[in-house]
Order: sequence, then C-alpha cells, then structure tokens
Amino acid sequence: RYFIDWKNDVDSYFTIDATEGTIATNELLDRESTAQYNFSIIASKVSNPLLTSKVNVIINILDVNEFPPEISVPYETSVCENAKPGQVIQTVTAADKDLSPAGQRFSFRLSPEASNKPNFTVHDYRNNTAGIETRRNGYSRRQQELYFLPVVIEDSSYPVQSSTNTLTIRVCRCDSDGTILSCNVEAIFLPVGLSTGALIAILLCIVILLVIVVLYVALRRQKKKDTLMTSKEDIRDNVIHYDDEGGGEEDTQAFDIGALRNPKVIEENKIRRDIKPDTLRFPRQRPPAEDNTDIRDFINQRLQENDVDPAAPPYDSLATYAYEGNGSVAESLSSIDSLTTEADQDYDYLSDWGPRFKILADMFGEEENYNPDKVT
Repeated sequence: RYFIDWKNDVDSYFTIDATEGTIATNELLDRESTAQYNFSIIASKVSNPLLTSKVNVIINILDVNEFPPEISVPYETSVCENAKPGQVIQTVTAADKDLSPAGQRFSFRLSPEASNKPNFTVHDYRNNTAGIETRRNGYSRRQQELYFLPVVIEDSSYPVQSSTNTLTIRVCRCDSDGTILSCNVEAIFLPVGLSTGALIAILLCIVILLVIVVLYVALRRQKKKDTLMTSKEDIRDNVIHYDDEGGGEEDTQAFDIGALRNPKVIEENKIRRDIKPDTLRFPRQRPPAEDNTDIRDFINQRLQENDVDPAAPPYDSLATYAYEGNGSVAESLSSIDSLTTEADQDYDYLSDWGPRFKILADMFGEEENYNPDKVT
C-alpha cells in the first residue's frame, strides 16, 4: 500500500492511489504562488504492514503564459512646449508576472486608435524597451495641457498575451536647453507675468472684498429694519407712542387716557374704556325730565349719574348728553364758529322753534321786543 506522509504535505495539494501508487493533484496549482512541492511517499507490505520504506518526491510546477506584460513602473512623462519632431521624451520597459523562458522578448506599438493622431509615437528598440517620441513642432499648454498615449505591449510566449497601457504626458514650460521650469497649473498664468505670490494676493483681495460687501449689506438690512419699526412692535404703552391727530369733540375712541387718572381708580375699575365692550349693555333707565325742569338741575343730575357710573367714559363732553352733534336740528352750539360780535349774530330763527323757545327768541332777538318784567 502507498501513503503520503502528511507531516510534510501540510496543504494536501496531492493524493496517491493506495494500490497503484499513482500521484494526482488534489487542488488547483498556481506557480506564481508555489513553484515547487516536496513531500514523502511511504510504501508498506500488505502481508506485513510493519515492513515499510519511504522516498522523497519533488514536483516542479511548469509555467503557463496566463498574465500579459505591463509597464514595469508608473512613469511621469512630460514634454516641452518648444519640443522638436523626433525628440525622445520617455523610455519605457515592461514586466511579466509569468516565469519568462530564456529569450522571451516584449514588443511595443501604438494602439490603432492613436496611430492616426500626429502627436506622439512609440519606437521599439527590440531589447524589451521602447522610446516615446514627439511627432510635431511645439506644444501649447493653453490649447491642451495633458495628452493620453495608449501603448500596446506583447510577449513572445504561447499563447501570446498583450495589454494596453496608457501614458499621461504633461506639457511643461522649458528653457532653450530643454530643462523643465514648471509643469504646475499656475504655469498657464506665468507668461503674462503672474507668480504664485501674485495669484495668492489677488485671491486674498477678492475674499476681503466679498466679506466687506456681505457685512455692508447686513448692516443696511438691520438699520432698515430698526427704522421701519412700528408702534405695534413696541410693547410699551400706546399713549407714549400715539402719533395720530384727534378727530375733535366727536372722537371718543382716540386713545386710553386711563393712565392719566388716579392709579387707585384704575385698579378698582379694570374695564378698558378706549374700546367698545364685547357684551352689549342695556341703557340705564333715566327718569324723564319734566317740562318745567330747570336745565341746570338736569345737567347736574346727569353729571352725578356719570360720576358714579363705572362704565362712563373718563371725560366730560356735551356730545354724550345728545345736546349737539351730527343730526341736531339746532346744529352745533359751539363758540368756535360764532361771530366775533354779538351784533352780527341773527337769532330770529329761534322764533320758529315753538313756544318753548319764545323767551330765548325775545332775549336774543330784537331788544325792543324783550321786556324783563314780562318774564315769569
């Protein structure tokens, strides 16, 4: 019987037929991972298993060309703006992960899509290296700063493997000897005389101006808001900020002058007198005035009633007694529109008011018609 010594074959990549002694693979093998395996085979006699022998087996893994060649290292290729046609700007080499047999070579060429562009070309030196050459006279950074050159690399193994690698070529500013001076983005501004410090200073000035403009606009908005503040936005007493002209004697709802009254009166009476109450209040029943009641007594009676009435307005006005105002037949009795002299006034209309105003008509009418002795 044949056995594998498992102490040496830890990974168990192989197996052996116990009767025939045929060795076979147990798993897929990768030469790039392990190129050689070394283990032992034990043979024992069937009739006497104690009789054994051991032999070492070495298995070398042959390579299969499964990886394409690639550019060995990443290149940073640049070309001068004043480059001439046929100038070599970069030399490239290739590498292959496969175990290359003796004499294997790599070939370099442009990809078909780049062959028609007259910018750069690839020159194969046939020693596993190639050169990148220019095909035009001069390059402009303003027109194009970067060029992408696809290069195809093939190996000589079987089956043939190839890959396409893209080189990035940057246009730079150089002196007359071909020495690169600058390849940065700022180089585009250098021909007009702007250095890095000048660009930074310009950017700082722009930022400062923007900050000043923003602050100015914010201050203007704040000032405008303070100017347009109305009395509704102010929580203080509206008497202080009252800015409307009164409507005269009939304007009884202009403002609340309760603040000018005695504070004790305000505390006792919490009803606002500058607005109309929500609930309707029935008018007080007043005793009708007798025909011969004196006017002075009548007015004094009304004054006393209003003084003790908590719902009465905090001011005195004859308009509340209905003796004058809009709609009165006698119109206004105010002295504002009175004539300057009593002689200019005409009281003849009092005679048309009836017998109740006959005495007034005699008093203010023609003097010859008035006789005080006849007045009762």
